[in-house]
Amino acid sequence: MDTGRALDADGPTEKCGVVGVSFAERDAALPLYYSLYALQHRGQESAGIVTHDGFQQHSHVAMGLVGDAFSEDDLDALNGPTGIGHVRYPTSGGLDSSCAQPFSVSFKSGSLGLSHNGNLVNAGELRSELENLGHAFTSDGDTEVIAHDLARNLLEADLVRAVKRTMGRIHGSYSLTIMHDDTVLGVRDPEGNRPLCIGKLDGGYILASESAAIDTMDGELVRDVRPGELVVLREGGSGFDSYQLVERENTAHCFFEHVYFARPDSVIDGTLVYEARRGLGRRLWQESGVDTDVVMPVPDSGRAFASGYAEAAEGVEFAEGLMKNRYVGRTFIMPTQDERERAVRLKLNPIRSTVEGRTVTLIDDSIVRGTTSNQLVDLLREAGAEEIHMRIGAPPIVAPCYMGIDMASREELIAADRSTEEIREQIGADSLAYLSIDAVAEVLGEVRDDLCLGCVTGEYPYDIEDEATDRDVDRPRIDDQGLPADD
Repeated sequence: MDTGRALDADGPTEKCGVVGVSFAERDAALPLYYSLYALQHRGQESAGIVTHDGFQQHSHVAMGLVGDAFSEDDLDALNGPTGIGHVRYPTSGGLDSSCAQPFSVSFKSGSLGLSHNGNLVNAGELRSELENLGHAFTSDGDTEVIAHDLARNLLEADLVRAVKRTMGRIHGSYSLTIMHDDTVLGVRDPEGNRPLCIGKLDGGYILASESAAIDTMDGELVRDVRPGELVVLREGGSGFDSYQLVERENTAHCFFEHVYFARPDSVIDGTLVYEARRGLGRRLWQESGVDTDVVMPVPDSGRAFASGYAEAAEGVEFAEGLMKNRYVGRTFIMPTQDERERAVRLKLNPIRSTVEGRTVTLIDDSIVRGTTSNQLVDLLREAGAEEIHMRIGAPPIVAPCYMGIDMASREELIAADRSTEEIREQIGADSLAYLSIDAVAEVLGEVRDDLCLGCVTGEYPYDIEDEATDRDVDRPRIDDQGLPADD
């Protein structure tokens, strides 16, 4: 993905990863730790685990990567056979420990832990209401808003009804793993924007953002959590109960999960991500293929697209033409333009024998700001490429994401106010083509109405202030006196 600032965190970045487990006889901490490792690509700023031993809740949350956030002593102190975990990249809420998750709260009806992947668009309204009712907040994140609202409802209703009431009040994207005392549950928003799946483990069950976490635990993928569904893991890891709390006519699956965010070996909404990307690459050839000597990916996310593209092209060589330095972090300091350009060379170096004296098709999953694409084209020309044709495995990104992806503003998006030809000229390629929206839907086996396409259409499946919608949306109405408005 072209973030435009190749190594810092100012481009589109991962969302978050959530997990929850319930076992019969083994402690949950180590399986949660391994699962978070499998979900590390979804967030690198903080990691946390909350467990319950049947009597009390235990929590450890820290900044940094999973391997840095937990010591052996930390894991030994997380007792109990049930628990939830989280890896975070900040979207709503700042970059500090107060917004790290799982978020824990104790209240009159017990203890509550909550991990959230997604982003609410009405968190401010709910926060104001709850503050008027006397709730005190310790962070500016939307996860704490969900936790307080659910805690309030649990004072008046059983677990299932309380969750349903909260789902009726929050608006936006969310996949949640929740622990109420020693009961673990998972919730997926009614549009299914964020992924969540169920797995069977030896002696227990697991809920996770991606099936790769289940694979890591030698488990078996059971199925995806359905949009609007509550899944409650039974005590002792013996199974799970399902409650379909909300139903919508259409879903709003995030197509970017398949294009970029999810691990290639994960299955999301019934589709293996790697094969989806190869399929998108094949369609890219069908829509805009160009005959060149070699097809090469921008590593790593462009690799599966390039593989499918080259396969469809028949007889065109697929080769690695850019070598990635895996030891350069995203937070590399680049205060000047010269240093930002130097950073691209630190991260990606051309393999001259692949490109010198040859025509090249360069495949990437997306272009956001365009700066990195321009620098890569320059690198390949300096390495002796005769022609450089850029092909992108997604439609042009013309609008920001409000659903949990930290994406650039409209002013920073190169495609927001430029034609494809103008972008081609700016990045210096000999030709440029994107994949169509219809092709994305067809390859993913979806209709357009069941996908969230806001970042490529500017129309969203949620009611967002000053933005257009692509469907009829019922936004929960909250009055300013701390009470739900009457419908």
